[in-house]
Amino acid sequence: MKVNMAFISRWAPLPFWLYFMAITVAELLTVYVYPLMGVIIYSMMLIAFFVQSVFVPDIRQRNLVLALCLVPLVRILSLSMPLGLLSMVYRFPIIYLPLLAATIGIMWITGLKPIDVGLTFRYWPWQVLFGIVSGIAIGVTEYLIIRPSPFISNLSWQQAWLPALILILSTGLAEELMFRGVLQKHAESMMGRQGIIYISLIFAILHAGFYSWADVIFVLFVGLFFAAMVKRTGSLLGAILSHGIANSVLFLVAPFILS
Repeated sequence: MKVNMAFISRWAPLPFWLYFMAITVAELLTVYVYPLMGVIIYSMMLIAFFVQSVFVPDIRQRNLVLALCLVPLVRILSLSMPLGLLSMVYRFPIIYLPLLAATIGIMWITGLKPIDVGLTFRYWPWQVLFGIVSGIAIGVTEYLIIRPSPFISNLSWQQAWLPALILILSTGLAEELMFRGVLQKHAESMMGRQGIIYISLIFAILHAGFYSWADVIFVLFVGLFFAAMVKRTGSLLGAILSHGIANSVLFLVAPFILS
């Protein structure tokens, strides 16, 4: 019996790596072939995760399957909402508010408390400093890789403050709560340290839309860096600030200074 249980425990993460492969295929089809095809696959994946969660007996597996529902939801929301008339930066609240609500819902369903996902202010002075410095460095580096167009017409405080706040609250708070909070917590519970790599890989492949595999690899290391920061401090604060500031630099500041 002990041998059988050890065998089962060893291979328990395998289905989740198959899910990662499915997510990768769906994302590549979305980006490089036809977006509607990706939306269909992601929608089927979302339904499959919900249905499977009902029948999974192991609580750790069930919680991770439920948390993975957030991944297809990211792409479904970003591709299915009528956002064409809005400027790029104002699309973020429309996409990320439902995603944030879904993340909080998954927290409640799976029994996670705010402190469990790093919603604390531990070591906040060091986290604020580290978040600002690392965020600027990450934003500049990623700009040099993908060189996106700016979200604003000129670099001024009046034009930049609201988009920067939106990016910090959406890509910063919402994404970090989702990836380094809920998903990482359940992945670590189910897969151990392997779970950190697993979630960082998912985080990276969802950046394939920039059409740069160098950026996907860079984002993988950024995800691992954020994961280590959260693991070390027990708080999301530094990762939230770093992520939000990095995207603010990437889309609001660097295009005017480094172009």
